[in-house]
Amino acid sequence: MIKQQRLIIENVMPQINCGSFFTKRVVNEIVNISADIFGDGHDVIQAEVEVKHQDNKHNFSVRLHHDVNDVFKGYFHVVHQGFYTYKLKAWVDHALNWHHGISAKIAAETHVKSELLEGVQYLEVLKDKISDENDLNFVKHLIDLFQDENQYQEACDNAKSDKLKQLFIDFPTKTFATETQDYQIYVDREKARFSTWYEFFPRSSSPKEDQHGTFKDSEQLLERVADMGFDTLYFPPIHPIGEKNRKGKNNTTQANADDSGVPWAIGSKLGGHKSIHPELGSLDDFKSLINKANTLGIEIAMDLAFQAAPDHPYLNEHPEWFKFRPDGSIQYAENPPKKYQDIVNFNFECEAVDELWNELLSIGLYWAEQGIKVFRVDNPHTKPYRFWNWFIDNIKKAYPDTLFLSEAFSRPKVMQQLAKQGFSQSYTYFTWRVDKSELIEYVNELTKSEMKEYFRPNFWVNTPDINPYHLQGANETMHLIRYVLAATLSSNTGVYGPVFEYMVSDAVVGKEEYLNSEKYEIKHWDWSVENKITHLISKINHIRKAQPALQQTNYVEFCGIENEKLLSYVKWNQDKNNFILIVVNLDAYYTQKGMLRLPYEALELNVGQHFKLTDLITDDHYDWYDEWNYVELNPTLPFHIFKLELA
Repeated sequence: MIKQQRLIIENVMPQINCGSFFTKRVVNEIVNISADIFGDGHDVIQAEVEVKHQDNKHNFSVRLHHDVNDVFKGYFHVVHQGFYTYKLKAWVDHALNWHHGISAKIAAETHVKSELLEGVQYLEVLKDKISDENDLNFVKHLIDLFQDENQYQEACDNAKSDKLKQLFIDFPTKTFATETQDYQIYVDREKARFSTWYEFFPRSSSPKEDQHGTFKDSEQLLERVADMGFDTLYFPPIHPIGEKNRKGKNNTTQANADDSGVPWAIGSKLGGHKSIHPELGSLDDFKSLINKANTLGIEIAMDLAFQAAPDHPYLNEHPEWFKFRPDGSIQYAENPPKKYQDIVNFNFECEAVDELWNELLSIGLYWAEQGIKVFRVDNPHTKPYRFWNWFIDNIKKAYPDTLFLSEAFSRPKVMQQLAKQGFSQSYTYFTWRVDKSELIEYVNELTKSEMKEYFRPNFWVNTPDINPYHLQGANETMHLIRYVLAATLSSNTGVYGPVFEYMVSDAVVGKEEYLNSEKYEIKHWDWSVENKITHLISKINHIRKAQPALQQTNYVEFCGIENEKLLSYVKWNQDKNNFILIVVNLDAYYTQKGMLRLPYEALELNVGQHFKLTDLITDDHYDWYDEWNYVELNPTLPFHIFKLELA
């Protein structure tokens, strides 16, 4: 049969690494399909995409349409969570080929008696496929008509009719069809695409100074987090903290008796990865926090850090999972020049690797069973990629709603590989993209390259590990600039909250690290404080929830604007019924102005159309009639978030 296949299908999109990995969507999103399809000669070609859901209850086919230069395109919606597979099928459509040929000959006034008789064979095949009585009677009538020499003109009129052509399209004969391999799409719940993260240390949640915070204290802060418009509350690790080689304040290697240690140094005589630090509370307290958060529309994101303190129970129970030196000592973790004397790594090359993998999987399953649906995974790039593929797949088989955020600030291909292996979201380089040109270049890379099919960015303005240079000693305006950029350029965004809100930015000299970092000591925050930053963060977050255009990342186009300190872009939703125009002054100290041109071509709009603009922050209203329009922003409020509507 292969010898009789005459068509070539290549350059199928989307696909990742020739189909080695699945592309990603969330429920109700569109999958746009394109491929180069061509054959020998000039015959009419038809193609379709066959789509199957993993439960085999929601299967369907969608016809592709020729665009230009042998490119066929189409699209379909994915409306259920889980895996879909799709493949392309193309065939020489002899019936449509006949219809095209006889129509051209009739138009040229060529006698087509023989062609009419030839058409009967296609009608006979068509007759057996039709169930509608009216259509069936029509086809039977044509079979008789095409063989009746006395009805030649009527036969010609019906032979070239659009009605017959449509029946051939609707009921094709796919003889000797060429098929592609199966490609996969994984469909997540909507939170994979749209989430707003807030991070704080639960041990710093106490309203009393010099007192260790608890889950009960954190529970009292949930309404504040919800009121600010956050839907994901992320905690650093909540497990017992190692005592051996414990770090002191400012990363000193000698801890005092009252030093609390680093939460990522997991495990002590009090337990390991399935235990809770006793000063935070009990498992029941944690589950109460999870349940209370859910009632407020917040999900608790848990830190998954697969590493151990030197006194973790695993060291005694399973020494085979670690790599020891000839003298019996064990190497602590390093990321030169950084040293983590309070942490040791698992040995993923050990002979007991199957047992190690299964134990780590049991940790994820344990916390998922307690109600955790979101994991922020610490340093996943220091563990084998195939481990994560296996781990995530097994967790999602048991708990399909589970999402995973990859915390890997590493090389581009490393971060991309983790996304391909199954991570739902990924940290990004946004934290270090400051100037207009590099912001545009980076966002275009994320949204217009193949990365848009599998890499979901999560833009964080800061983290406990990263105190970026542009925020060190920065004023209020710079903090607002960075938050509005993160929250409007990406539909997934996050902030290490109290430090950012209160502009705590003292740094270790020459490093992007916080001085007196909360990683090494308990802090006391006055959670009742409200300021301009907290107010505008809340306003921006609630705008995000109300405007579908800001609930996705990929539909974005930058505007022409004649000022390197002004950045502007338009975002829209999949249905193209919600458009948001953002203008940001990147200068934290001076007023900037310029002329702005909307991306008319990308929006499929006409120059000179009348637009009504509503500033969703100030509720001011504007009318634009011209191709270029004047904008001016001062540092007091360095951004506009306009709802853009045709008048």
